[in-house]
Amino acid sequence: MEYSEKVANHYAHGKLLTAIEAGLIAQGISAQNASVEDLAPVDEFHIGGRIATAHFLDQLEIEPSQSILDIGCGLGGSARYAAKTYGAKITGVDLTPEYVETGQALCDWVGLSDRIQLHQGSALSLPFEANSFDTAFMIHVGMNIQNKRSLVAEVSRVLKPRAKFGIYDIMKTGHEQPTYPVPWASTSDTSWLAAPSEYRAAFQDNGFDIVAENNRHEFANEFFKKAKASIEAAGGPPPLGLHVLMQQLSVEKISNMVAALVKNRISPIEMIAIKGD
Repeated sequence: MEYSEKVANHYAHGKLLTAIEAGLIAQGISAQNASVEDLAPVDEFHIGGRIATAHFLDQLEIEPSQSILDIGCGLGGSARYAAKTYGAKITGVDLTPEYVETGQALCDWVGLSDRIQLHQGSALSLPFEANSFDTAFMIHVGMNIQNKRSLVAEVSRVLKPRAKFGIYDIMKTGHEQPTYPVPWASTSDTSWLAAPSEYRAAFQDNGFDIVAENNRHEFANEFFKKAKASIEAAGGPPPLGLHVLMQQLSVEKISNMVAALVKNRISPIEMIAIKGD
């Protein structure tokens, strides 16, 4: 089995759209009446969810006239938020076919298919022409990609000069690996955590200037404390949440990730860079 297939299989669900619809119905919401906000608990597959998305994307200063690339778009949750909030046209690409198919259906549900197009493909071989996009962003994707320099080089190819590229990834801030499974990998075979210095080098080697870097470690710890308290107070998880994506291993995956966060082995870090002329 090829590496890309292993990664895609890790994220595959099998009946994801049906599961999401069931979660909405349990809350008294039909697919035809769903909003971007209704879908946020399940389609923002990263630390901090919608709060983190807003904090990160605001730094990219997206304009309505721009063409934006969402790399590793997953179900398109961040793309839908960006399209609704900033009015821009968003193109997403993801390795997992089921995520792309489900995500495009969700765009139909919320009436954003005219502004969002999702494609199946690899971040290391983007199916787009050179100089196509004004801005690119990537949220919790690099952990599955070994060669960060090749990743940034390929994104640079499809960006226009002076375009911004934002990354919000889980990065290595300690010497030990987390215990597996975690949300992005079942074993260490498909996990390529890297230190912030490796991301900086990848940017610099490809002609980018880093203009902002934010370690969101404290935010992440508080986010999970509040999430745990909310679940305990409610007597269990809500009908719609990331447990729908991760299914029976959701508790173990999140627990292992949170333990690594608490021990400062990992941190979610934002980096914003600008491509050279």
